[in-house]
Parts: sequence; C-alpha cells; structure tokens
Amino acid sequence: MGEQPVNGQGDTGKEGGDRKFATRLIHFGGEIDKTTGASSVPIYQASTFHHHDIFNPPEYDYSRSGNPTRQALEDYIAQLEGGARGFAFSSGMSAISTACLLMSAGDHMIVTEDVYGGTYRLLTSILSRLGIEATFVDMTDFEAVKAARKDNTKAVFMETPSNPTLKITGIAEIAAWAKENELLTLLDNTFMTPYHQRPIEQGVDIVLHSATKFLGGHSDVLAGLAVAATDSLGRRLKQLQNGLGTVLGAQESWLLMRGMKTLQARMEHSERGARKLAEWLSEQPEISAVYYPGLADHPRREVHEKQSKGYGAVVSFDVGSGDRAKTLLSRVQLPLVAVSLGAVESILSYPAMMSHAAMPQQVRHERGITDGLLRYSVGLEDIDDLIADLEQALRS
Repeated sequence: MGEQPVNGQGDTGKEGGDRKFATRLIHFGGEIDKTTGASSVPIYQASTFHHHDIFNPPEYDYSRSGNPTRQALEDYIAQLEGGARGFAFSSGMSAISTACLLMSAGDHMIVTEDVYGGTYRLLTSILSRLGIEATFVDMTDFEAVKAARKDNTKAVFMETPSNPTLKITGIAEIAAWAKENELLTLLDNTFMTPYHQRPIEQGVDIVLHSATKFLGGHSDVLAGLAVAATDSLGRRLKQLQNGLGTVLGAQESWLLMRGMKTLQARMEHSERGARKLAEWLSEQPEISAVYYPGLADHPRREVHEKQSKGYGAVVSFDVGSGDRAKTLLSRVQLPLVAVSLGAVESILSYPAMMSHAAMPQQVRHERGITDGLLRYSVGLEDIDDLIADLEQALRS
C-alpha cells in the first residue's frame, strides 16, 4: 500500500493544507525556531519561567503546566492525527491511565479483550479499586460489543490491531454506535501510528500512543501521547495532565520529535520486511499459527484495509509450546530478545512472560495468547538476514 489513502481517508492536517504525510512529518510548524532560525526545536530545560508582569502571566509559568518543547511535540501529534489538541506523557501507560481517569467511580468501560497487558493490569488492579469497572469483549463481534453495554457504561476502549494476536476491530462501526449512545471512544493506535491509521477521521474521540514504540523508533525514549478530537475534550485532558503531573520532560520531547521525522520511511521499510516474514512463516511446518493483517487469510483483513493504509511491522506466530518458544529465543542472533517493539532494530518478544505477564495464564489462553506465541517487530535490517537467522534458530 502506498502514499494514497485507502477509501478516502484524507492526508490533510490542521497545518500544511494538502501536503502529503511525509512532508508534514518534516514541516509540522515547529521545525524552525522562530527566534534563532535553528533547524530543531530548542530544548527548554527549565522548570519555571519569569513573570515580567505579575498581572499578565506569561504563556508558560511552570513546566508541569506547559513547556515550549513539549508544546511543539503536542502540536505535532495533533496535526498528524487530525485532532484538536495533543498531549505528551511520561509513558504510554501514563497516557492511557490519564485518559481513563476521565471516568469516575461507578462508571463502566467496554474494552478489547486481548488488550495490551499493561492496560489490562491498570483496569483490573488499579481502576477497579477506584470503582471503575471494565468488561473485556471480542470486538471482532459487534453484537458482543453492543451486548456488553450497561446503564453505567461511559466509554469504549479499542485496540486495533490488538496486541499480540492482531485482531481487527471495525473502528467506524463501533465509533458510530458509541456516539449514538453518548459513549466516549478511546483507541490505542500504537501499532499502526498516524501514518497507517487515523482513528479520529473514523469518529474516535481520543487516540492514544505508546510513543516509545514506532513514533520514537530508536529504543531510546519512554513516552506516551494522546490526541483529543475536540477542544472541549482537550480541555478535560489538559486538566488531568496538569493535575496528575503525568507530563513528558523537555529532553524526551525533543528526542521523540527527532524520531518522528523518519516515521514514514521506517514504517515502509519495516512493513515490507514484515510482509515477507509473515509469508515465510506461513510456509514453515514448525509454526502452528501466524498472525499478520497482510496475510490473505487473516480474519477481517478487509475491515482493516478499509480503515488503514498498511499492515504494520508486527508479526506474531506460535511455535506450539512454551519450551519451543524459549529454545528459539535462546538461539536467534539478530533481533533483540526484549520487551517493546517499533524500533530500528528488530525485537522478538515473548508475550506470556513480557507484555502480557500481568494476565493470569487462563485469561491469556482464552484470548489466544498461548505459551508458544512469539511477537516479532521487524526493524530496518535486511529481511533476508532476519529470515535466515530465524530459520537457523528453528532448525538447529
């Protein structure tokens, strides 16, 4: 899939008119410092700001409430996602936690069943103590989503493709139903990024990112982002961000902006590799299942293609048992065996003991997250070398 959007998904943003996405990644409005002409946003490593006139407070007074470097990043992601306001947080879970605190005690959320393990932990062990209830649903079944609604339901939390089995939720369908029922919609867009998928254009209220992953892209910054579709929702998120203090520092904001400039180039290269890897894995007798939206037999591939420009760079596959998974992990030589994804280097993860370790084993298995499941985030290496490495690990 190329530069042109699928099914009318527009490539325009708040700034730049009809400029294409690759151009807007570089020319996002804050790329040149207005004071000095510097080719990079300055790092305002300051905690507080002088009030020249105490009766007319400056735009920035304290870095928790606002910092010029962080503001440039927040405007950047809002423009890329086509939203009204963006917010930068200290981690992806910080962004998700803050957004979920739009809920109050007694409220109920409907959540993608195989959601990221950290989100599952937040909902089941932290927000549950605050009286915020969650029901986990297979969102590929729209009737099941509708059936999960209660009198106190206030929000729907989507993750598509889901982590790690890459199930596809129909964004526009659920967003439209949620609006009819006055429900807030939140969507974790970490895997697709705004290059491949812009949920606000599908009707979603809040888009969330673990920016540590593809947006940062270099395994050197921990960050989270949120984008609100409307100014009124943005004001509510701002109040939470400021009140909780869940903000991203100036140095990390600068690093993240630097990484985001190469997002399209990285995603395109990694996706080409991921498609080839998924096809190769599908032909291997040792592999019992392969999950990748770009495969012809991937469930609801046609739904994904209606709402996304591409298939992403994450491939999950099942080697049949926990012992075989651990053996393979000990034999690969090229990918990092690590938590996380979306970096220039390939990362091979073991969800049962990494991203989804917070889920009880029975719950994981019910969601298809078996002890033999591995998740491969394809980086920028030559894909033939990655496949050869994986082949020797499987066969040795």
